[in-house]
Amino acid sequence: MTTDATLEAFRRAEDLVARRRPWEALRALEPVLDIAEDKPSVQLLLGRAYFFSAQLRRAENAFLRVLDADPTDHYARLVLGRTLQRQGRIKEARAQIKMAATMYPDPAYQEALGEINAYLATHPEAS
Repeated sequence: MTTDATLEAFRRAEDLVARRRPWEALRALEPVLDIAEDKPSVQLLLGRAYFFSAQLRRAENAFLRVLDADPTDHYARLVLGRTLQRQGRIKEARAQIKMAATMYPDPAYQEALGEINAYLATHPEAS
């Protein structure tokens, strides 16, 4: 596959994820994975597709690969936290989201942290 074709496949997968069509995105990513599986941008997109298709362990692994390459990737931390949250691993999720919100004080990140904190306040057994 040429570089242009790889980029086109990646962009198509991005569009499909944005439109919440994760299964199609995963298919579109297959040729990209053959060439650029180790790239953090590919792993991040792969993780998002897995997340939206409820393949949470696979999403978690993809986001961890991104963070292995770049521990300062605040977005990867946020979506890892959301993935852990969906798995019911609330304390781990809070740690990741809190770190993301500290690194990048965006209102959406603060809202995610507030959501987790509210859950923990009403479910003391989870903390």
